[in-house]
Amino acid sequence: MHRQKFPDHLQDKIFEVRYGSDDSISKIVSYFPFTDSEKQEFLSILNDNSFDRFHSIFTDSVSNEEWTRTKDQIKKKFKDELFDIDKT
Repeated sequence: MHRQKFPDHLQDKIFEVRYGSDDSISKIVSYFPFTDSEKQEFLSILNDNSFDRFHSIFTDSVSNEEWTRTKDQIKKKFKDELFDIDKT
């Protein structure tokens, strides 16, 4: 089975996709919570209306405009902080 590819506008908001031993998606982790319409789009792509394993790093909701404006800073800051954890 091949790994699922999502449209760029959704992929951009994903921090990590975790897969089970059978290569099925076990969890989708985003930076911020997905909107209901984004979740519906995932369900349609996955062809699985029962999938409910969406998780997010941050709990605040952000608009698409705010995400577009700040995503590079957020991603860089988050990755930099993760790499700094290894140095301690």
